[in-house]
Amino acid sequence: MAGGHGEGIAYKGLTMHKPKRWHTVTGKGLCAVMWFWVLYRAKQDGPVVLGWRHPWEGHDDHGHGHGH
Repeated sequence: MAGGHGEGIAYKGLTMHKPKRWHTVTGKGLCAVMWFWVLYRAKQDGPVVLGWRHPWEGHDDHGHGHGH
């Protein structure tokens, strides 16, 4: 378990230690990837999610062999 080694901020018996640099850098990088993905999907699916258009609208079915 965690010992009381190193410096940190103590609050009600819990000591919060400063995160290592790789934790901070990795967290920020994954946060950037998450926001990129959210904004990309919002660009792709936003009008459908907001009800501005139906998912089946805007698709060109020519050449798919549906026979319609």
